[in-house]
Amino acid sequence: MGLRAFFDRIEPSFQKGGRYEKYFALYEAVESFLYTPRTVATVAPHARSFTDMKRIMTFVVIATIPCILFGLWNTGYQANRAIADLGPEALTGWRVGVMQALGGFGLNPDNLLANMFHGLLWFLPIYIVTLVVGGIWEVVFAVIRGHEVNEGFLVTSMLYVLILPASAPLWQVALGISFGVIIGKEVFGGTGKNFLNPALVGRAFLYFAYPAQMSGDSVWTPVDGFSGATALGITAREGVPGLASADITFWDAFWGTIQGCIGETSVVMCMIGLAFLLVTKIANWRLVVGCVAGTIGFSALLNFIGSDTNPMFAMPFWWHMVLGGWAFGLAFMVTEPVSAAHTNVGRFWYGVLIGFMVVMIRVINPAFPEGMMLAILFANIFAPLIDWFVVRANIARRAKRNA
Repeated sequence: MGLRAFFDRIEPSFQKGGRYEKYFALYEAVESFLYTPRTVATVAPHARSFTDMKRIMTFVVIATIPCILFGLWNTGYQANRAIADLGPEALTGWRVGVMQALGGFGLNPDNLLANMFHGLLWFLPIYIVTLVVGGIWEVVFAVIRGHEVNEGFLVTSMLYVLILPASAPLWQVALGISFGVIIGKEVFGGTGKNFLNPALVGRAFLYFAYPAQMSGDSVWTPVDGFSGATALGITAREGVPGLASADITFWDAFWGTIQGCIGETSVVMCMIGLAFLLVTKIANWRLVVGCVAGTIGFSALLNFIGSDTNPMFAMPFWWHMVLGGWAFGLAFMVTEPVSAAHTNVGRFWYGVLIGFMVVMIRVINPAFPEGMMLAILFANIFAPLIDWFVVRANIARRAKRNA
């Protein structure tokens, strides 16, 4: 029995139009989270799945929580450590003033609360701008098309923020989410009709439009005057051995205590989120297996070929998996159901294509050492074609069998 039916039975004044009607927004929000709404399509041709959109979006947001919490800590940790290294010259900006007002532990990189709060001061402005600007565009298109604002933007906004550097200028954050929502989703009809991941579209726009603020050595730790190359940037120049000279170990990269985008650095937290999505069946395991297989297979081939001029050829697959946005992309974007392939066989090869492309971009084109973002967008474009080939192969196989 739903909440509304329950209250209708015990108290007539709870019925629609009654004096307690204003409370039903809360009741129905709880009901739609706990139960499957009656509005879910259950028969063909209108349904692919019995899982409603609200449930999918809620579960994805929940899955990002470990990355959010760790991202707050790591952003604050990297900033506090840089300030400790640079000294008084780094004590600039209103965030530093707020942290100093907290007393002696305010800028202490060894203090958990200091790191979390400092990271929150960088995270919140970016997230608020993303919600406000992106939300406005969602409302505008909802009014134009005459439909309700759905929960899809909550996932897009969270993923978009987590793949940005903490030092991103807020006006660029607004431009990026505008581009992602409009060009990446709304021009194709809105949530569920886009063939590109909107968060990645917005991030890619910023990277190519404003590379100085989205790449380089000075953008990953939000402290004026601090410069430090990311782990992938180091490997692009010096190979894996260069990480040892920078005091970066495999376990540093695995746990995520290195520079990077807000929510991407910790493989552990990304895998916790991925495990949740797999258990709840929001993510399809074939996409994951395909991406892992593509990464392992192509990196092993390049290791075998070798190169005297490109140290990235020698980078083993396990380093590819712990650096950059590989783990985050696998957990939250490779598995994104709308822009991925929809046939079971197609899902596997879609994942293989991403795993192959991310290694190729990182190794063959070391000028862009990250690779995961472009690999996923590239596969988004080919997902319909992959499904087409799978369907045609099935048709040909059945025709031959029944001839």
